Amino acid sequence: MLSFEKILLYYAIPYFTISMVIELLYARWKGENIPMIDTVSSLSSGMTNILKGSLGLGVSILTYEFLLAHFQLFHWQGRPVWMFIFCFICIDLSGYWVHRIEHVVNFFWNRHIIHHSSEEFNLACALRQSFSDFVGYFTIFFLPMSLLGVPTLVIAIVAPVQLFMQFWYHTRYIRKMGILEKIIVTPSHHRVHHAMNDIYLDKNFGQTLIIWDKLFGTYQEELPEVEPVYGVKRPVQTWNPFIINFKHLYLLVQDAWRTESYRDKLRIWFMPTGWRPADIAAKYPVPYVEDMSTFRKFKPVYSDTFVAWSFAQMLATLLLMCFFFYRIDQISHREILIYGGFLLLSIFAYTAVMDRQAYGVAATIVQTAAGIGLILGTADWFGMADIWSAGPALMIVFWVLSASASVFFWFTEFSRKEQMLMAENKE
Repeated sequence: MLSFEKILLYYAIPYFTISMVIELLYARWKGENIPMIDTVSSLSSGMTNILKGSLGLGVSILTYEFLLAHFQLFHWQGRPVWMFIFCFICIDLSGYWVHRIEHVVNFFWNRHIIHHSSEEFNLACALRQSFSDFVGYFTIFFLPMSLLGVPTLVIAIVAPVQLFMQFWYHTRYIRKMGILEKIIVTPSHHRVHHAMNDIYLDKNFGQTLIIWDKLFGTYQEELPEVEPVYGVKRPVQTWNPFIINFKHLYLLVQDAWRTESYRDKLRIWFMPTGWRPADIAAKYPVPYVEDMSTFRKFKPVYSDTFVAWSFAQMLATLLLMCFFFYRIDQISHREILIYGGFLLLSIFAYTAVMDRQAYGVAATIVQTAAGIGLILGTADWFGMADIWSAGPALMIVFWVLSASASVFFWFTEFSRKEQMLMAENKE
């Protein structure tokens, strides 16, 4: 059976890429624009999520194997079709409740905020997935499957299918879909979910079946008179997925530390999303979107050259990640950690430069030095020379040019005038 990394490499990444290109071409045909910088940030977020899983940066408080070993009531010969259907329904129902909890509880919102952080709505933003969910809490929702003895292998087959089925409906270009609106989650349903208009807020939590929202009272139809406004009530105002992943948690830690109420220090983590202690909310206000009509998107001014540089950084990192997945079963655990760590550093570096941060330029230089050091130290790049002898040398050239460009942009494009434009956009 293919590993999750191989499934991503051979099936998911091509499917995602072709779909996003089609959406981009359709948008251009309609005379519309999909902001490239936002897309770069979204795809970079997706890469951090995938790499976290590949590096094993997470633990589960309760595993499915434990549930199966202690609660299984039935043992089956083979894997009948009904088992796959039952598994899909259970995973989807579990996904509904996990999704709903993430939206309504302060602490759990941190692991989901990045998915809603884009102020656009397109296929790329579907890939904005969390890097901060290091601990798995919700395996308990798989208890019904363990009682009926659903094998782990069935879940391993069904779960990726259910996950990838959540990609296609992140688009503005598919309108309402007739009878399907009553059964499955459609783009119209999910536009509502991603909107921060009061009437749409915290609605339509379903992942593939919309029936859960209709059953549990969280359904909201997309209204022709209410155009969805996308984003989060506390705008993140950054392209860096590492900052987005921990920004809400950092605010919770600050508020818990600063409040004088010991009761509030404890309950802040489990209060409704957005709740803050009264003394802290008054003393340390944070930007909050109240009026949709006055909301302004986070749109710093960039040159076309810088946008192209940012896209090139993302694309190069994506190609290196694909090679990583191709080689992952042929390199040691130590090499996996080094390779994955380098990719995470690369993503942090170029997205920090996109934020016009000096530490982003420094991180790019460090990343370049680390990459060159790895190649010179091994005379290879994790086996690339066996496939393409010139590859490692060309990578060094690319990294040197990229680091030089980041320094150039810092002293030219990120002038005082540009910094002022960026500050005005945040207001």
